[in-house]
Amino acid sequence: MGLQLIAPDINIDFVGKRFFFVAVSTVINLAAILLLIFVGLNYGVDFVGGSVVQLKFDQPTSAERIRTALGSLDLGDVTVQDFGARDENQYLVRFETVKSVGSIGPRLEAALDQSYGATNKAQVLRVETVGSKVGHDLRIDGFLAVAFATVFMGVYIALRFRNVSWSFGAGAVIALIHDVLVVTGALVISRLEFDLTTLAAVLTIIAYSVHDTIIVSDRIREDAAKRRRESLDVTMNRAINETLSRTVLTSGTALTVVASLLVLGGPILRPAAFTLFVGIITGTYSSIYIAGPVVLFWEKGRVGGKTASTRAA
Repeated sequence: MGLQLIAPDINIDFVGKRFFFVAVSTVINLAAILLLIFVGLNYGVDFVGGSVVQLKFDQPTSAERIRTALGSLDLGDVTVQDFGARDENQYLVRFETVKSVGSIGPRLEAALDQSYGATNKAQVLRVETVGSKVGHDLRIDGFLAVAFATVFMGVYIALRFRNVSWSFGAGAVIALIHDVLVVTGALVISRLEFDLTTLAAVLTIIAYSVHDTIIVSDRIREDAAKRRRESLDVTMNRAINETLSRTVLTSGTALTVVASLLVLGGPILRPAAFTLFVGIITGTYSSIYIAGPVVLFWEKGRVGGKTASTRAA
């Protein structure tokens, strides 16, 4: 027999602790909503419009010195931050969109060379520009993509498990909303940039969370068919324990890869890697402590304690 990470006969009472974890999750979700309303995400150029320029200097310099050197170009509000390793002398410069986008690179280099002289040459490595109207449209489309993905994933699960209970779809949707709120709340706190790459990571988390929910729900359906007289909470707890080893292995492997990207991927990949890291953790958690309890609350509230497994009989 192969090596077992978790004993096959383990019996942790996940379902019995559902009230505590639902309460904790509710508080976290409310805090995330408040953060989104009163603080907001740190939107990248993709969603607010403007220009981003990556600069590389021969010698170390400071953000304030760069802002002063670019003051004559009338770029609007200019922000400068370190980029990459400290010894690489690279900086990201963000400012409002200018009319002559095609010539902004040479203009920046000319202004910096005039200020710094030949002792510290500046080189423009890349320029990204998005108009404010395009940025607004992308932001709206991004939120709609997350909303539609969440709803249709729930519809899919509801149809797939309709022979057991339609409540599985409701549990999946609420679990996905929980995951999205936790991830966006973490992004607000971390102040990492929210751009198209980060949005793609959020959509990936929705797919990952649904996949984990389907695995647990499939086992619940199988156990409910085998033990028709058993209550749903007992069946659900057994199913979670039976899939626990697979869940830990899958999530642990994914977290290892994402952690490598988070540490070694550099500043460009860091927001997306951070989103995936938090999302994998909360997606695994919600499959156990959010999706399941919603099904139980739904079923017991609907039929006064009569279980889905009994109806399926």
